[in-house]
Amino acid sequence: MADVAIAPATTATAPAPPVARNRGPASWTLRLIAVLYVGVLALVPVVVILYRTFKPGLSEFFDALSNHNALHAFEVSAIVAGIAVVINTVFGVGVGILLARHRFPGKRLLSAFVDLPVAVSPIVVGLALLLVYGPSGWFGPTLDDHGFQVIYAKPGMVLATVFVSLPLVVRAVVPVLEQAGTDQEQAASSLGANAVARFLRITLPTIRVALTYGVVLSLARCLGEYGAVLVVSGNIEGQTETAPLRISNLLENEQDPNGAYAITFVLIVVAFLAIVAGAWIRRRGRV
Repeated sequence: MADVAIAPATTATAPAPPVARNRGPASWTLRLIAVLYVGVLALVPVVVILYRTFKPGLSEFFDALSNHNALHAFEVSAIVAGIAVVINTVFGVGVGILLARHRFPGKRLLSAFVDLPVAVSPIVVGLALLLVYGPSGWFGPTLDDHGFQVIYAKPGMVLATVFVSLPLVVRAVVPVLEQAGTDQEQAASSLGANAVARFLRITLPTIRVALTYGVVLSLARCLGEYGAVLVVSGNIEGQTETAPLRISNLLENEQDPNGAYAITFVLIVVAFLAIVAGAWIRRRGRV
């Protein structure tokens, strides 16, 4: 009798049943609590601001935004935020590569310092900069003697803004670098590519989406900074007054709530656009 080869039976794996959605009372209660929580903290204040902004009419709105001090405040905010974002982008990419690609003594300490702005109050940051670079600080008198003013000028405002937005680019880039690994870079290195070529052709395209996402969030954070900038800027109208500081001055000093609401509306729109852009960038990155 001829031998008959019997192939091992293959067991077909049944598809996993769809997960049933919990539509019970507990689920609906949690959803309702979440919606109420977000609504009370975010939605209701935004709706009230929108109502107060346009209640006097469009002419009052555009008059408030075309005011000389308001335009100057937006200009100062754009300059300070732009410089801070550039610094954070360069620093964020460099530190991200350092944390994800290298091992060295003090790595955990550096990672902790990157997250420090999340735990420290911006007011404390401003006070620390004042004690270091102020007129009676460690380096303030020396800098003043050489004609370089940090506190109550744009350099101090940039330093404060850089500090409070420090983690955003770094924490956006590091996970992507860790997930990508170093195989491609090692292969390129074995083929003779130098460090600059590897960065431009491999590392930068790998982190492009994450870097753009971090830059967008960093820009929104820099434009809205108030506490640290308040301490180091001196809040001088027409000189070191940013858009958030202008809002405070309009409410407290000039008793002009309509002007404050108009500037607030612009900052809300910028924040909303940053959120939409960030969501779109992350969605594009997953496609």
